[in-house]
Amino acid sequence: MHGTALFSRRVLLNGRTAPATVRVEAGRITAIDAEVHDLRAADLGDDVLMAGLVDAHVHINEPGRTEWEGFATATRAAAAGGVTTLVDMPLNSIPVTTTLEALHEKIAATEGKLFVDVGFWGGVIPGNAGELSAMARAGARGFKCFLCPSGIDDFPRSTGEDLRIAMPILQAAGVPLLVHAELEAELASAEMDSNPASYRTYLHSRPKEWEDNAVAMIVDLVRTTGCAAHIVHLSSASALPIVRAAKAEGLPLTAETCPHYLCLTAEEVPDGATAYKCAPPIREAANRDALWAALAAGTLDFVVTDHSPCTPGLKRPETGNFLEAWGGIASLQLGLRSVWTEARRRGYSLGDIARWMSAGPAKLAGFTDRGALRVGARADLVRWRPESVGVVDPVALFHRHPITPYAGRTLDGAVVDVWLGGHRIVAGGLPIGEATGRPVLTPRAPLP
Repeated sequence: MHGTALFSRRVLLNGRTAPATVRVEAGRITAIDAEVHDLRAADLGDDVLMAGLVDAHVHINEPGRTEWEGFATATRAAAAGGVTTLVDMPLNSIPVTTTLEALHEKIAATEGKLFVDVGFWGGVIPGNAGELSAMARAGARGFKCFLCPSGIDDFPRSTGEDLRIAMPILQAAGVPLLVHAELEAELASAEMDSNPASYRTYLHSRPKEWEDNAVAMIVDLVRTTGCAAHIVHLSSASALPIVRAAKAEGLPLTAETCPHYLCLTAEEVPDGATAYKCAPPIREAANRDALWAALAAGTLDFVVTDHSPCTPGLKRPETGNFLEAWGGIASLQLGLRSVWTEARRRGYSLGDIARWMSAGPAKLAGFTDRGALRVGARADLVRWRPESVGVVDPVALFHRHPITPYAGRTLDGAVVDVWLGGHRIVAGGLPIGEATGRPVLTPRAPLP
């Protein structure tokens, strides 16, 4: 697509669709001619043309656990789902990305395997404060910590004291702290169900209060240190007033949620259906409604998948034991379709989708050259049909393992074509060509 142009009757610009011709040269958008139908341009008809999605929360697990996922499989799935840039989490790879050496090892593991562009989060763990500045200079776009056990022994949880050491370093480097916000506390025995295959058992094992208390702790640390913090995969609606108040105070706090919290509910999870297990858990329908309202109001900033796959056996399909199964949902390829299905039902627009799934995540990761259609931006583009309807067949997904709670669900939307830096990487819904993605290691935009 070098030195060419695309026309659509529905180009998504500044939150609305309108006819336009988008011109591309050397991988960049050089002009957007609104209301102009250049007859020499490729005519996309009524298909929507929008900026590629940015998914800032993906667990690829390579090197070390490539049998769970891997750069080749994950980035092909991303491309097929309309994601043109993703940011990889610092676990569950071996080694975890908590040192400069480990970051270099992960970058080396991407060679020849990227079908979309990939950035990298580093990790904060007890004792690695001395690594953080160098990792930021090498391209880490921010740093993630856990306030509870991560499930990976070599990525231990951080205490408040650990963060009081790390956060000033991150603040000086101009990068955010990303937080898995759950603070474990003792559970009342009356809250626990004795059946480990019951979703109610798992839901009650990670109550909302764990999230609420963790978010409140992070707000205090942001206030004290001045370091920007981002709450990942927020699921508790009762934490929203804490986030809202922090923003009203002017604190540099942001928060995301995920498709599974917006599209699925605890009431619908069958016993033993461990494909639905994630942490924090999928909560009740009323909680879901509150998350949607917070997203519309800007209390929640955007939506990312938190794609966190594993090998089939780790989901304990033979027992359906929620307490033993690995917690993570594979949804990288289905993020756009799942969120759009529910958003459309609730009356939200394509412009909302672009803000929540392209511009917002790009801003967190410090990407200034992607995330929206504008002159000078990379020609990362998605052609899709929002009105199409299809049933999810896990076998047709490009994730390494065909396990997803969306199996058999009817979802709206179909990705037709995708361009990465002007090269078409998806045609007719299928990834094509060689891996042309690259690691994104340019210095990030400074935080406001």
